[in-house]
Amino acid sequence: MKTYFRLLSYARPLGKFLAPFLLTSLLASVFGVLNFTLLIPLLNVLFDKVDPAQLQALLNQPAPRLSLETSPTEVFQYYFALFFRQYGKIGALQFVCVIVVTTVLLNNVFKYLSVRQLEGFKARMVARLRETVFTKAIQLHLGFFSNERKGNLIARTITDVQEVENSIANSLSAVSKELFLLVAYVITLFSISVNLTFFALLVIPVSGGFIAMLVRRMKQDAQAGQQRLSGILSLLDETFGGMRVVKGFNAEPFVTKKFQVENDGYRHAVRSLANRRELASPFSEFMGILVVAIILLYGGSLVLTNQSDLSAADFITFLLIFSQVTRPAKEISNAFSGSQRGIASGERVLELIDTVPVIQDKPNAMELPGFRRNIEVQRVSFAYLPDRPVLKDISFTLEKGKTIALVGSSGGGKSTIADLIPRFYDPTDGRILIDGVDLRDCTMHSLRNLMGIVTQESILFNDTIFNNIAFGSDATEKDVMRAAEIANAHEFIMAQKEGYQTVIGDRGGRLSGGQRQRISIARAVLKNPPILILDEATSALDTESEKLVQEALTRLMANRTTLVIAHRLSTIQHADEILVVQNGEIVERGTHRDLLELEEGFYRRLTV
Repeated sequence: MKTYFRLLSYARPLGKFLAPFLLTSLLASVFGVLNFTLLIPLLNVLFDKVDPAQLQALLNQPAPRLSLETSPTEVFQYYFALFFRQYGKIGALQFVCVIVVTTVLLNNVFKYLSVRQLEGFKARMVARLRETVFTKAIQLHLGFFSNERKGNLIARTITDVQEVENSIANSLSAVSKELFLLVAYVITLFSISVNLTFFALLVIPVSGGFIAMLVRRMKQDAQAGQQRLSGILSLLDETFGGMRVVKGFNAEPFVTKKFQVENDGYRHAVRSLANRRELASPFSEFMGILVVAIILLYGGSLVLTNQSDLSAADFITFLLIFSQVTRPAKEISNAFSGSQRGIASGERVLELIDTVPVIQDKPNAMELPGFRRNIEVQRVSFAYLPDRPVLKDISFTLEKGKTIALVGSSGGGKSTIADLIPRFYDPTDGRILIDGVDLRDCTMHSLRNLMGIVTQESILFNDTIFNNIAFGSDATEKDVMRAAEIANAHEFIMAQKEGYQTVIGDRGGRLSGGQRQRISIARAVLKNPPILILDEATSALDTESEKLVQEALTRLMANRTTLVIAHRLSTIQHADEILVVQNGEIVERGTHRDLLELEEGFYRRLTV
């Protein structure tokens, strides 16, 4: 229940919703039950069982008025007696019919109003929950996304939250509205016959025990189903994103088989859940009908043998009302069983919300005013896993306005060093200082605000060229065009049919590799950061594209502090210092000319 109430808290303020919802639900239940209680005088009129002496006794009293001290039944009985005396049986029948129509109308009006309140509640809760999940997810550290499948995150944000809406919110409606109705029915039954009501309610403990057993199993099935659905979404994301590789290796049968395994697993979980969920309803209905039949046999014998003061009209009304008791009871049991899937999904959502970012600001973290002197990497070591160090005792200083290049074989730790500078990760040992301040002592926002990053893979969005360059800023068209010109991108952008308003497709798929990279560079130019991190920005390009991109990079690097990772000499030979990184250690350092003079040097072998 803790999960249930925590999910409901996302619709706060609950009082603003609950007060009108409970009021309209209560009134709908009251008028719904009145429909059946009016059957007794109606049947008495039809069966000619109206007692004139009893009616006269009612009329001898003052006319009652609706108040907290007077029940609606007393008011109805008085005016029923009045109409019966003045207009006879036909008049009394007309009076009862008008009241029935009125109560039905009011019942449906208040039912509609309660549904409107519920829909507003659901919309508020789901919107806030989904927004919280998304906001929390994008605040998590980079390592979380490296270890977590994207499909699982998408499933938690979309399908799990949707399941919360379908199950949790609907169960609240059933538990509140149907509970009111159930209580009203039971009170009415007790007012008709206490003995018969106690006898009839024996069905509730039996049904409740059976439903409780089903609920425990259904929660397990729901959790398994949501895990399988996450696997399907992850597989879809990976397959569609890597379709070129799938087709290039004729791997369609392989990925199809993987999808079949996940899909069959999901089908079995959903089927098992549905089988148990649907069993609750017919069981409750059977138990209800069984008790009705027993009551009909027992109560009917009392009426026929005159062993009770229960009249035929009372008994028929009792049966009709009790037959309606099974519906709210069944709805409540269905709500509890159906909510298990929502609770399972809610637990997955809350697990993500409760995830504590490994990288976060200290409570008293300072705002960096700007970049003035240098970045110092002091005896830094780092490991993604405890027993597998990636960096070992790395030290260097990047002075303002200088360029340091990192070279070495793949997997040596170059990109990890670049990820430590903007604090995507924290060092395992050692520290990194910017203008003498440990990165862990300043806010990540102010730190990353000083940096522009261009990676080997151009990260673009399915949006216009303008919005991709202006990403995260409120730049004007003039600012964007100036940045594109510096990045050698303006010419090819204007050649597009819609210029800067051209939509570039998923991950920029409608552009070439060189064009995508120049848009990424234009984005960095527009930010105008004092510190640049270039992670193999030209390694995936052909010669012609590399030349254009390199020209753009040269303009971008002018008068900036730059950390560049590259394999090609054209990018690094003018660096102020080159660090050769091998197996997580700096094995050589110096200028391009210095390193070439080392006859047995690793750098010299890289350039041959």
